[in-house]
Amino acid sequence: MASRITGISSMATRALLAELARAYEARSGWAVAIESVGGVDAAKRVQDGEAFDVVVLASDALAKLVDTGRVMAGSVVDLVHSGVAVAVKAGAPRPDLSSEASVKAAVLAAKSIGYSTGPSGTALLKLFERWGIAAQLQGRLVQARAGVPVGALVASGVVELGFQQRSELIHLQGITLVGDLPEAIRIDTIFSAGICTAATQSAAARALLAFMASPETAEAKRAQGMAPA
Repeated sequence: MASRITGISSMATRALLAELARAYEARSGWAVAIESVGGVDAAKRVQDGEAFDVVVLASDALAKLVDTGRVMAGSVVDLVHSGVAVAVKAGAPRPDLSSEASVKAAVLAAKSIGYSTGPSGTALLKLFERWGIAAQLQGRLVQARAGVPVGALVASGVVELGFQQRSELIHLQGITLVGDLPEAIRIDTIFSAGICTAATQSAAARALLAFMASPETAEAKRAQGMAPA
């Protein structure tokens, strides 16, 4: 290996980035090491000046790092669109997700609801507020700790109904992925990548991001439950 490109990302893109890193290593001779942690933690570590070449986060979180000078302006590329899906424990009844009304009914019927610390979790809470049911759900909402998949809470029985990025649910055991939210209430997050101003391999990082955003990675993105941006 000629040298190493380092990066940090939120958990939603972990499996995809690992696959793309392996592919890029095979074609370029560069080693690629991307650490995946909770998105809030990833953003904080970049903001605190920890040395990474690339960072992959939800687009709004990445934009803040550009604004604070931690990510190079003009280096950001959109990678994927990632939608929220719903999961229940394996063997449990599958709720109806065919309409906004049926999802609302499923939420109100659930004894406990799991959601993430990421942008999808924030959007879900805003949806509950728009529905006017936030107060009714107090005591039933369980936020997964940063870096802990909501699906793990579902599998263990801690929560009855789990909402998280499809990409974070599709590989977990012990759950049934019921399906995506219907179009009327779809929660879609764009995940983007940028080059850190602390990068030591900025030219190599730029080539890596060009590959990750290229059409040849589309199939891998779909296989991981996301859509090319």
